[in-house]
Amino acid sequence: MRKEYDFSAAKKNPYAKKLKTRMTIRLDDDVMSYFQMLADETEIPYQTLINLYLKDCVKRKMKPDMAWKKK
Repeated sequence: MRKEYDFSAAKKNPYAKKLKTRMTIRLDDDVMSYFQMLADETEIPYQTLINLYLKDCVKRKMKPDMAWKKK
């Protein structure tokens, strides 16, 4: 290993804008079970499936139904 490195000709990472943000999110057990079941069926990690689903919601500009229903 060198004592010093020359980074004067270094380029910025072109994929840096595409990096994902790590965060903690609380999900209901049934939601997690559903995505884990899908992950087993599709052999795609459940985190990826959740991200794909949320991306699709963003693309379609979907909004949750926030209407409270009386029982």
